[in-house]
Amino acid sequence: MKKNAKKWIAAALATAATVSLTACGGSADTQEATADSGETTVVKVGVVGEYNAQWDTINELLADDGIQVELVKFTDYAAPNRALNDGEIDLNAFQHKAFLANDIEQKGYDIVDIGDTIIAPLGIYNNKDKISSIEDIKDGDVIAIPSDLTNGGRALKLLEAAGLIECDPAKGVVPTKADITKYNKQIEIMEAESATLANLLPDCAAAVINGGNAYTAGLNPVTDTIFVEDVNPETNAAVSDLVNVIAARTEDKDNEVYKKIVEAYQTPEVQKTIEDEYQGAFVCAWEGAE
Repeated sequence: MKKNAKKWIAAALATAATVSLTACGGSADTQEATADSGETTVVKVGVVGEYNAQWDTINELLADDGIQVELVKFTDYAAPNRALNDGEIDLNAFQHKAFLANDIEQKGYDIVDIGDTIIAPLGIYNNKDKISSIEDIKDGDVIAIPSDLTNGGRALKLLEAAGLIECDPAKGVVPTKADITKYNKQIEIMEAESATLANLLPDCAAAVINGGNAYTAGLNPVTDTIFVEDVNPETNAAVSDLVNVIAARTEDKDNEVYKKIVEAYQTPEVQKTIEDEYQGAFVCAWEGAE
């Protein structure tokens, strides 16, 4: 992703300044006291997917502070917020702001965004045995999209930007299939859990997949896409809601240990790891990222 896109994103976003967390099995005060004592404080962070090299860099940066991040891996997007709310993990880092807001509204979770991380742009990934461009998509072709409300709506807006469909503008940035007002191509839109979309690609003409899941599946966001989401806030008003975040329980928002974790994430060292490791799958989106 070009550096000017990152600057546009950074200029459009306001990052959370305060971060906190209670370690699993202990209070926030106990965790902070453990860090101050010179012992290692382990913080359990829930993630989805295999794009986690940045956490190795974060652990290196936090070693002198006696803080170690332990990743807890989930296979779907439904579990990490429930686990965080229930106290099974301390933080999670897998979702964008719109997904978090919807989960809180729908399920009543008492959790909060505590720091910006990356944007994982959506791409339309083509089945190379069937099509090589958007123009090749024809009536009857199947296109798979995420089944959750926020990413599904985001995918429909991407299909609209690609000229395949038109959506009711009154529905904003998260339309549903019922809000499609016109099919410019008579495609069949199939909904599936985000993490499974790459596996469905052999059975479809194309699938709308985010950068993280694409990377996990071995897809290249530069060479394997035929259309990519606009992440310039000057031309896409929804960009601020697409920024991924670190989330914690609301009661833990002032814990100094978690503030250090967010500060470590939002460093040039982590930005370099993300740029070197992920082949353009992600854009660093915290304030100050270049």
